[in-house]
Amino acid sequence: MSVELNRRLTLEHAVRVADGAGGYTEAWVALGDLWARVKAGSGRERFGAGVTVSTVPYRIVVRGAPVGSDARPKPEQRFRDGARVFRIVGVAEYETDARYLTCFATEEVAG
Repeated sequence: MSVELNRRLTLEHAVRVADGAGGYTEAWVALGDLWARVKAGSGRERFGAGVTVSTVPYRIVVRGAPVGSDARPKPEQRFRDGARVFRIVGVAEYETDARYLTCFATEEVAG
């Protein structure tokens, strides 16, 4: 079975960067671009810290990669599409032959 991968996303992971005052900040480093199929689920809205946040779950399908490869997405990483960011919360094989992976992700938008 072939999956239409029609969007280019950048896979990123977080690194700690010293802030010069004994602490650190978090920076995101690009691991590379992956072609993907992005499908939105049904969203929800919540109110927090004086702002309404809309959360939408996504299923993002990408080509499979071996466990341990930098090209294989992992939870706590994220995809970037311009200004949009999709935080990866889980990854599973799309089918038993593992030619594709399904990444379960969320996009949060403050409004």
